Order: sequence, then C-alpha cells, then structure tokens
Amino acid sequence: MGLLAGSTVFLLTLLWGSCVVVGKCDLSDNSISIDTKDTRGFSLFGSGVSTDLQTSYAARIMTVSLLPFVIVQLPKIFKFPSGQRLTILITIIISVGLVLSYCIYQIFQPWIQRRRLAYAKHKHVISGILRHAQMQALGRLVTSDGEPNKPVIEKLFYKIDLDEDRVVSHSELRAFIIGIQFENIDLNEDDAVDRVMAEFDTSGNARIEKDEFILGISNWIKEAKRTVENSGSYSKKFVHDFHMKTKEQHDLLIDNSDEGVEEIENPTMVYVKAILLLLLGTIIAATFADPLVDAVDNFSLATNIPSFFISFIAMPLATNSSEAVSAIIFAARKKKRTSSLTFSEVYGGVTMNNTLCLAVFLALVYLRQLQWDFSAEVLVIFLVCLLMGLFTCFRTTFPLWTCLVAYLLYPLSLILVYILDFKFGWS
Repeated sequence: MGLLAGSTVFLLTLLWGSCVVVGKCDLSDNSISIDTKDTRGFSLFGSGVSTDLQTSYAARIMTVSLLPFVIVQLPKIFKFPSGQRLTILITIIISVGLVLSYCIYQIFQPWIQRRRLAYAKHKHVISGILRHAQMQALGRLVTSDGEPNKPVIEKLFYKIDLDEDRVVSHSELRAFIIGIQFENIDLNEDDAVDRVMAEFDTSGNARIEKDEFILGISNWIKEAKRTVENSGSYSKKFVHDFHMKTKEQHDLLIDNSDEGVEEIENPTMVYVKAILLLLLGTIIAATFADPLVDAVDNFSLATNIPSFFISFIAMPLATNSSEAVSAIIFAARKKKRTSSLTFSEVYGGVTMNNTLCLAVFLALVYLRQLQWDFSAEVLVIFLVCLLMGLFTCFRTTFPLWTCLVAYLLYPLSLILVYILDFKFGWS
C-alpha cells in the first residue's frame, strides 16, 4: 500500500513538475505555449507548457477514479467495522468496473474526439453567420433591451433568399455559407448546411421558412450571449467574442500532430494483446506481492528505516523509472502535442493505480481476510490526486510556477504521512 501511495504521489508531484520544467516553451499573449521556442529561460509566468482538451479530460477521469478510496474508507469514517468486509467487496467490483470503463473509453476515444470536433465546427459556423450578418451592416442583432432584433434577422433572411420565394432552400443556404470566409478551419460545406437545415427546419419540408429562420437565429443569439456573458448586450462585441471563443475551442480540439501515426492493420489483435498484457501484469503483481513485502521488511530491519518510507520513497523511483524516462523524453520535444501525450500518460498511470492496482490489493485483503488499516495512505492519495486533479482538469496551460506547486506537494505528503502514522498512530 505504501508503494501504491508513493507511486501515485511521485507521478503527480516530482514527475509532473519535472515535465513542466523540461517541456517549457515561451507563452504567447493569449497564454498558449509556442512550440519549440524557449527563449525566456526560467520565467515563472512567461514560459510553460500547453496541452489539448483531451488531456484535461484525462485529468477529470483521474479525479473520478478516487471514488474507490472514498468507498473503502466508509466503515472507518462512520465507525461500523462490521461492514468492512462487505465494503471491500463492493469497492473491488467498482474498481474493476472503472477499469473496464476506462479501457472502453480509450477504445472509443478517437470517435468521441471526432464528434467533439464536429460540434466545435458547427458552433464556429453559427458564430461565423452571426458575425457576417453584423459585418454586412444589416443592423444590430440585439435590441436595446437585450432581445434578438427580428427586423434585422428578417433582412438576413431576405438576403439569403436569392430567388425571393420567401423560403431558404438547401442550395441558397450552401451558397451563403460558402460566401463566408471561415479562416483556418477545414469546413465541409455540405455537412454544415445539413446541420443548419436540421436545426432550423422544424416543419420537416426541407426548406427554412421565415418564422423558422427568425426562431433559429434568435436561439443562436441567446446561446452566444450565454457563452460570453461578460461581453455585455452590445451585439458587435459579444458576436465577435463568441466567434473568437468558438475558434479557440476548435483549435484546441483539432489534431495538429506532426508525429507519424502508423496504420493499425489488425486492431482486434491489438485489443486482445492489450487485455492479455493487463491480465499478465495483474497476475505478476499478485504473485510477487508477498516476496516484495518480505524484501522491504528485511531491508527495513537491517537499516532501521520504517518500511513505509522505503516503499513510499525508494520503490516508486524504481518501479516508475521507465514511465518517468518516457514522459521526460516526450516533454523535452517542447511541442503542445508531445506535452499532451506526456501528461495524459501521467494521468493514465495514476488512474490505473487508483483502479486496477487498488482492485488487486483489495482482492488480496478480501481473500486472505486481512485487516484494512491504511487510512493514512488513502488520505495522502486522495488529497494529492484531488488537488492536482482540480488544478489540471479545468485548464490547458501551465506556466512554470505550477511546477513549484507540484514539487511542494511531495514533502508535504511525506510530512502528513509521518504525522498520521507516528504521531497519531493511524497505522
């Protein structure tokens, strides 16, 4: 259990902070790292790393993976020791379920990414149409009381209706969208038209009537105002801000990777191999658990060093050395894409610690009817994961000063464990 706690703390503190230091690049005016440009030295606010949105989602998954630690401690928290064994069994089931869910998510992640990118493109089309209407001097899209300006929306409708038959057809809408310049976005015009038609054409007659058009544009305006609430009711400003925000969301999702990606000839075999390797790793962990503990205990007796600190400090450095070297090598390339891969690997490793490794450990405790008394270790894991999870799951840029936060958590976690174990006697 000390090894599990030490491994998680090591990944989220020393390794995470080192990846920020090694991968730092100059930060632009909009706080995005500039690939391979590192001219500001160790500027705490002027240099740092940026990741994509997918990496922040990995951090959120890591935070959710703390659930088994909360459940397994419930008998201790509410002081009903008789329910400890049942709680451990429930925690094992939940941990295994989270592992399977995480694996399934990894399999379908490319599909989920494409869906998110398609949605981001659609929102950018919405903002582009609103901005185009504003720029063409058709009038203010919002009235003085903050409501959609229907006469101006009608002008836009008549502008799109080229044949003046009082309906907007598929071809007319396509011509209008093609006429709008969507910069730096790989837009499929037919798909964009189909999405707008499906959203506006509530009658289902494959045409957009005036009332449908006014309602659709009004809903877009209300959505834009909700998205950029701080931009006020002045239509030109909030439409511009909405357009820039949708472009930023698209740019964060789009795959700018310049890494060579190999085609997988037989994906089924890759999945099977991955599952077998997971099972093999589980068997190895279960088989060598006792010899590992014995070796730590013997070394502890020989050196008079508490066994927990050997497993918490020394062993994680050895067991995570290959993962640490791989992460630092990727971070050293100083690119947003490689930084994203680096931190995703770190969060993924912690997620597997919190689910698969905990499930194996709890299975041994349950089958051998051992006493569960690891409140200090669980608290350290929970606090470090929660703090770093909340710190990383809502942001994509990390200035250099953030590495100090991670580094500081490492000695603090050691001090916390020492106080709980040796001063308050939690173990």
